[in-house]
Amino acid sequence: MTEQEAVEVNFDGLVGPTHNYAGLSLGNQASQQNAGGTSSPRTAALQGLAKMRRLHSLGVAQAVLPPPLRPDPSVLRSLGFDPARGLTEVAAVAPQLIPTLMSASSMWAANAATVSPSADTADGKLHLTPANLVSTVHRALEPNATHHILRSIFASEERFQVHRPLPSAAAFADEGAANHGRVTNSHGEPGIHVFVYGREAHEVVTDGYPRRQSRLAGELIAGSHGLDPRRVRHVRQSPTAIDAGAFHNDVVSVINERVLFTHESAFADPEAAADLDARVVVVKETEVPLRDAISSYLFNSQLVTLPDGTMTLVAPIETEETNSTRNYLAAAIVDPANPIDSVETMDLRESMRNGGGPACLRLRVVMTGAERSALRGRVMMDDGMLDRLETWVDTHYRSELRAEDLNDPALIIEVADALRDLEQLLDLPGLYNLADLGF
Repeated sequence: MTEQEAVEVNFDGLVGPTHNYAGLSLGNQASQQNAGGTSSPRTAALQGLAKMRRLHSLGVAQAVLPPPLRPDPSVLRSLGFDPARGLTEVAAVAPQLIPTLMSASSMWAANAATVSPSADTADGKLHLTPANLVSTVHRALEPNATHHILRSIFASEERFQVHRPLPSAAAFADEGAANHGRVTNSHGEPGIHVFVYGREAHEVVTDGYPRRQSRLAGELIAGSHGLDPRRVRHVRQSPTAIDAGAFHNDVVSVINERVLFTHESAFADPEAAADLDARVVVVKETEVPLRDAISSYLFNSQLVTLPDGTMTLVAPIETEETNSTRNYLAAAIVDPANPIDSVETMDLRESMRNGGGPACLRLRVVMTGAERSALRGRVMMDDGMLDRLETWVDTHYRSELRAEDLNDPALIIEVADALRDLEQLLDLPGLYNLADLGF
């Protein structure tokens, strides 16, 4: 594989039709603050597609990860409910489970998996391990569906290896690419993999917010992906950052090629980046207070390399509305020493209100031309496919969704109709087993 053959493809999570504000994520301040609010699934999905369209127009390769079926028939069955009855039995026995079963949190594709490009793996395949997401109940229901979706798209066994998620136990807690980065001269060259963790496997943390990632998870994934141990680093996230609301490391730092853009409070060891052979850009507390970095999601922006070699930061509009981040970015783009050449601000308020910025919405996958050709279905985006997806959203999604609507039998019918059409639109037959819900 040569450097010229490989590009970074951003697989964005397609926002599902049950996008809602249930406040299910402990440690995610935006999620908890907006619990019980009225969401707009249609607006959320269109905002996500607008971000994809803008990146596509800038020359950044875009693809989509379709949402899983909600409610998941296999989950209902495992809980002792008949999937064909929808949520009727759940409402009678355990109504508190309905928001969990109808969560659309898979939209944050940065948690879908950890990815190792073929340039780095012993067998020369692209490896993906779905995250087990055991730290939160609603997200712990996703891994099997994510594995199925990834296997459906990355179907070529010659090119891809899609692993099973790690076991669903606290010692193996894995949150995917949100706690993983890769330092490299350019995307197609071999890189150094950075696995960020919040605790050791059996470490007991009694104060503050949960430490969602274990070091052991990163060690096991690095081994199963066939990464060279000399090119793997395990770095501890700062407890200060976690307890301030940085529930994943991508809330306080981001890596793109050789650049590490980070808040000074991101890592437990301030010298953690010294061994990465990276161009480190540290934002100090005096420039952007940690609370502003987290509320605006400055570091949960997408730092991407454009075809002309410049770097742009795709940032949420909240960075313009926060004095410290607005001032920092205005100075950064005119500073020759700062690698951020330009800033693109996007309105992603529907996602942001649930605690997910631009970087949360995408899974970075470095792929050669041959690997892109081996993808199954029509998941690579162009203007025509983006047009069709926008029409699909306008056709099937509700403009408003309240907590009490999640138990509406009509909503499940709407979801089934939408995903049946999406399966055809993306040319991924067998993606959804709608028969289990009686459709």
